[in-house]
Order: sequence, then C-alpha cells, then structure tokens
Amino acid sequence: MAQESLELLSDTTDRGLDRDCTTLSRHVLQQLQSFSPEAQDLSALMNRIALAGKLVARRLSRAGLMEGVLGFTGEVNVQGESVKKMDVYANDVFISVFKQSGLVCRLASEEMEEPYYIPENCPIGRYTLLYDPIDGSSNTDTNLSLGSIFSIRKQEGDDLDGKATDLLAAGRNQIAAGYILYGPSTMLVYTIGRGVHSFTLDPSLGEFILTEENIKIPEHGSVYSVNEGNFWQWDESIREYIRYVHRTEGYTARYSGAMVSDIHRVLLQGGVFLYPGTVEKPEGKLRLLYETAPLAFVIEQAGGRATTGDTEILDVVATKLHQRTPLIIGSKQDVAKVESFIKKGH
Repeated sequence: MAQESLELLSDTTDRGLDRDCTTLSRHVLQQLQSFSPEAQDLSALMNRIALAGKLVARRLSRAGLMEGVLGFTGEVNVQGESVKKMDVYANDVFISVFKQSGLVCRLASEEMEEPYYIPENCPIGRYTLLYDPIDGSSNTDTNLSLGSIFSIRKQEGDDLDGKATDLLAAGRNQIAAGYILYGPSTMLVYTIGRGVHSFTLDPSLGEFILTEENIKIPEHGSVYSVNEGNFWQWDESIREYIRYVHRTEGYTARYSGAMVSDIHRVLLQGGVFLYPGTVEKPEGKLRLLYETAPLAFVIEQAGGRATTGDTEILDVVATKLHQRTPLIIGSKQDVAKVESFIKKGH
C-alpha cells in the first residue's frame, strides 16, 4: 500500500511538472512576447548555447572514467596560461555547435587569439558569440565546480578587415549574456535585458527547465569572495577592505577557484566577488569581453552592480579583444563598501 502511494505521488508530481515546465527556447520567446525573426533567432541561439552546455556537462560527468580528459595539454594559450584538455574540448564544442546554427558569423573566445569565422554563415549570420569555454579549469582534475560564460552581440558593419573591431564597444551593446554552472546539477542562467532567469538541466528530458524567474540579488550579503593568497600583491586600499571584513562580525569568506560558481552564490545570497588588479598588473587577470562584461550584464539585470573600482564594467570600452579589467561585482551595498575604501585610498 505504501509503495502504491509513493508511485502515485511520483506519477502525479511528474505529470504536474510535465504540464507546467518551461524550456529555455520557449522562455526566450515568452520574454520577447514575439515570434518575429529576431525573437526566433535569439531563441535558436540560446538553444545552441544550451546544447554546448549539455555536451560539456556530459563530458565532465565521465571525466575520471575517460582517457584524454583530465590534465594539461602542454600548450599555452594567447593569455600565456597553461591549457587544460577540457579548455580545448569545450572550445571545440562551442565552435562545432555554432557552425551548424546558420546564425553566427564568428566566435570570439579567450582561448583563441583571433575570432573564428564561419564563412558559410556570414552572408546571413549577423551575430557574434563571445565566450569563456571553461571558467575555473584548474578545478577539473579535482572534481570541483566549473562554468562557461557567454555573450551575444549583433555584428555591426561588414567586418571587411577581419579584425572584428565592432566588438570593441561597451558591454551595454550585448543583447544576451549568461553562464552555465557545472555543479551537482547543471544550471544555465541568462538575461536578454529583461531580468535574470535560471534553468536546471533535467538529464531524463535532455532539456533545461525553468527553475527561477526574475532573480533579484539581495541589497547586502554576508559573503565576500576573493583569492586572499594575492593579499600582498594588491593596492593598500583593497588590503584595507579585507582587514575591515576580518574584524567586522557577520562576514563569511567563500572562494572556490571557479568565478561562475562564486558569482552564482553571490547572485542568490548577496555579497561581493572581487578580482582586483595587482600593483604590478593593475589591469587584473579577467577578460572584459568574455568574462567581466557578460557577468556584469547578468548582475546588473538582477539589481546588483559591477565595477572596476572607478568605472562601471558595462561602460568600459574595449581597446583590444583580450583586454583585461579588475572586477568588483555583487550586491549594491557591498560593492559600494569596497569602492569607499578605494576612494579613501586615492
């Protein structure tokens, strides 16, 4: 009898979910309240990003069981960083998935020195995908969370010189941005400038299903997320802020080594994530086009802020494809608190 009741409950729950669940592509169309060609393009683009996320998630779920997945390739990318095998795989996945889209003329990634052009798409494909295929790849070999970051921009002009100079524009030119988080479940969070929405991958359906609509970041949170191993490389103003949270009750340090994971926590619980520049490298480590601008778009749409310390991230105009910026991002009150130490130090 008890078993029958459990089966009935399970069946009822599943039917309820099947009736009410909203897929990613359907949600984009609902957001735009349109079936126009532009709306269908954006829905199709998000579907392709979701497909790339599914492929990467599947690979990661079997990483320890397969040869050639873990470890370094022995190569160095355009940033001068050692390349993980998952970096290469994920980058290739995004290229392969968008080659078939017909919508994207070029892809720009932090793993590639120049944009990757898809000539067969270029006559009709008026969009560019910018992405970080694997964020936090140092976590791959230890089975910790990772992410992918993405941004979509409309192509401006003809790009006849093959330099993609139209991408050297402020982050407010993005038409969509978000990230995929590969954790205990695989989640996709996105914005098209109409709020922030999260989806969870249901492996049994092979679909990302709407989890939460119109996410709002708390005005203030207890979490601060920063690599304190760099403490003595920072400007004194940042060190003073860290001393402040150390001696102030109510703050909690959380740092995973995967920015997507840390920012997802801040999005849901409030607080601040910092990746400041150092005295020797004031520009910092993070890439504007592939990391900080997409994440800033998400956080701003959720009611938070993202700044370099003196300029809003979405107002920074890139001068080169792989430009770097410092990043202070999160709840409005917490970002303002960090800024107050920076202003005091100037």
